[in-house]
Amino acid sequence: MCGIFAYLNYGVPQTQKVILETLIKGLQRLEYRGYDSAGIAVDERCNKDQAFGSHICLFRNRGKVKALAEKLDEQVSLDINKEFEIHFGIAHTRWATHGVPNEVNSHPHRSDENNEFVVVHNGIITNYKDLRKFLESKNYVFESETDTEVIPKLTKYLYDNREGEDIGFSAVVERVVQQLEGAFALVFKSRHFPDEAVATRRGSPLLIGIRSKNRLFTDQIPILYQAYNNNKNGHLSKTHEIKHKDLNGTGEEKSVEFYFASDASAIIEHTNQVMFLEDDDIAAVVDGCLSIHRAKRSVGDLASRTVHTLQMELQQIMKGNYKAFMQKEIFEQPESIVNTLRGRVNFEDGTVMLGGLRDHIKEIKRCRRLLLIGCGTSYHAAVATRQALEELTDLPVMVELASDFLDRSTPVFRDDVCFFISQSGETADSLMALRYCKNRGALTVGITNTVGSSISRETDCGIHINAGPEIGVASTKAYTSQFVSLIMFGLMMSEDRISMQKRRKDIIAGLQFLPDLIKEVLTLDEKIEQLAKEMFQHKSLLVMGRGYHYATCLEGALKIKEITYMHSEGILAGELKHGPLALIDKLMPVIMIVMRDSSYTKCQNAMQQVTARQGRPIVLCAKNDEESKKFAYRTIEIPHSVDCLQGILTVIPLQLLSFHLAVLRGYDVDFPRNLAKSVTVE
Repeated sequence: MCGIFAYLNYGVPQTQKVILETLIKGLQRLEYRGYDSAGIAVDERCNKDQAFGSHICLFRNRGKVKALAEKLDEQVSLDINKEFEIHFGIAHTRWATHGVPNEVNSHPHRSDENNEFVVVHNGIITNYKDLRKFLESKNYVFESETDTEVIPKLTKYLYDNREGEDIGFSAVVERVVQQLEGAFALVFKSRHFPDEAVATRRGSPLLIGIRSKNRLFTDQIPILYQAYNNNKNGHLSKTHEIKHKDLNGTGEEKSVEFYFASDASAIIEHTNQVMFLEDDDIAAVVDGCLSIHRAKRSVGDLASRTVHTLQMELQQIMKGNYKAFMQKEIFEQPESIVNTLRGRVNFEDGTVMLGGLRDHIKEIKRCRRLLLIGCGTSYHAAVATRQALEELTDLPVMVELASDFLDRSTPVFRDDVCFFISQSGETADSLMALRYCKNRGALTVGITNTVGSSISRETDCGIHINAGPEIGVASTKAYTSQFVSLIMFGLMMSEDRISMQKRRKDIIAGLQFLPDLIKEVLTLDEKIEQLAKEMFQHKSLLVMGRGYHYATCLEGALKIKEITYMHSEGILAGELKHGPLALIDKLMPVIMIVMRDSSYTKCQNAMQQVTARQGRPIVLCAKNDEESKKFAYRTIEIPHSVDCLQGILTVIPLQLLSFHLAVLRGYDVDFPRNLAKSVTVE
């Protein structure tokens, strides 16, 4: 959930000012991952009495990255004009898990008062209490309440108790990692290994960007094994030393820059050449050269890591003329839906082909059931499409919250097909559920928005939703693209079912016109803003619907909770008489979704029950639905589409409403309190 950014320049002279600006800007790109506190570690001679070498200076601050930047501007100890031929700086923006947000609990964490080792961490160390107890018995003094602080102190302990004087930095880190349990992405910096960087991950994302004026020798980085295990003194083997030069420029004078980050959005403005680390990889940069090694080799492990070219543009992660990223992403949905459909649906001959599933579609058709597993908005996308998938595939479809799925130790069989839906592809609960299902022999399918993510790499096959980068913490365009991706899967599965041909034709026609209908819905923005002005002072809000629109109610209520902090509940209209009706009176705002589909008459009955209790429902209905208007306090008229796609059109007004409510209530739309974009902890 936290954001890691680090920058190493080798043979590329940079002033301290440029280094600090690079680190701060990297953190700002990652701030959606956490914004309780932030910190950086850089090299500098902090005082005239420094005994030797450059000292590592830590700067940490409670609050957003902007507060840290202001604190740095006030520092007199830093010579911002000092130039570094080689320098390694690390930075972190925090989403608190252990310890309240304050300066002491902020990252980077240090080994001791001399800052011999400093670390930034994303994830949770589950055995930190045992490690802390052991280190305290060795007279190590802890400053913070965090789980992370055990890592630099353990690093110092293992370094101080090393067998030989010439042990390498990556070998020390390898020993540290072997003692850690839980999920983590880590970047290490040390005064004992100046200008060297070591990074590793297990369960949390981490990638490395490479920038060089010269062409790189290779885009395949060999993996090296047993850096020290077979060496009595613990230093790197000759093989490791020779292969250490696998990645640097071809020029005689090496000049290369490395960027370490939790997400590609922090790197893309510098380079589009990136390498994704796998679990238990240890990446080391020494003398401007990058190497990857692992403690042991397993069956099926790849022999190298590939340097990929990112297909992302800087303008995609900029706000442009919008007030917030969330607003921008809501209005990008016509384009994001087109990108999700592009190259997959042939509207002329009515065929659908998802390239990522092509080789497995026969196996999927033979399965006994489909399991759709996700969290939050991704779970709602599964609920929204369950009915359509059951109809198109003629298979039972189970929809599961990943955390509950694991808690129940749900039975999974070899002839099940399990879908894992996640915008980031790094959601911890979904990732653990994926590994649970793989261990039981099920076929696994990933539906993600992030190339190179853990879920996309670990599943047997998958669908990339192509929604483009989503920065706002409250998901909008990823939801609608996940929705469309699952519908396309259903269409692909039903291609040879004669009884489904007319239905398929109607849905495909609906997909063709969907982007234009979304544009039409977005023209309601001003009307929805006026509605928000009537509602923003209320403390609670109910959203009701049924059938295809129950998921819309859940998703709309979640959006309102996330960014407006109003109590909001999505209610199945069929359950109204079983309790929720007691909440209805003339003061309770109620939004009802009443569209012309198979549930229309039943929704009309629910609406009359609400009005009979002096409720004043705000109704999302079809154009020219005079019957619904009779009972509505306000109406928002939605263009008609095929029933299983109508949920995409009805959720957008609720996205807009939540945005305007949050703005009117004075809250930061993109950074809701207590939340972060990528949930990489359980």
